[in-house]
Amino acid sequence: MILPLVGTVTTGALAGSGAGVVLGGAGIAWLCTRRRDRRVGSPEDVAAAAESALAGFTVAGAVVGADGQGALAVATDGRVAAIKRHGRRMVVCEIPWARVRSTAGGIVAEVEGRGGPVMLAGVDVLDIRRLAPR
Repeated sequence: MILPLVGTVTTGALAGSGAGVVLGGAGIAWLCTRRRDRRVGSPEDVAAAAESALAGFTVAGAVVGADGQGALAVATDGRVAAIKRHGRRMVVCEIPWARVRSTAGGIVAEVEGRGGPVMLAGVDVLDIRRLAPR
């Protein structure tokens, strides 16, 4: 008499688990490559984004926070734009100078709407004064 083996693995089950491992690994690799750097870029990138987003905005200077999460651009006519990354694109918002303030951690630009405040870590008042047109 031959007893059936309990708990044996069939060839189909092995193939299915192997495919699951491969697909799971591919999914993890996709998630890792999808997490891109969420930095706004260089001051030149910020200036280009501000000039293309705001009509008549000619950048005199731009500064990016040390963590790359926020930036400010100042136009030749004294207007100021706050820039931050929102997903894959940069969001540019023109704000009055009165909404730019200094904190212990850096400069904060108060922006209305869903974007919230733009924080420029490691940027101080002297950096902002250098941007202002003379």
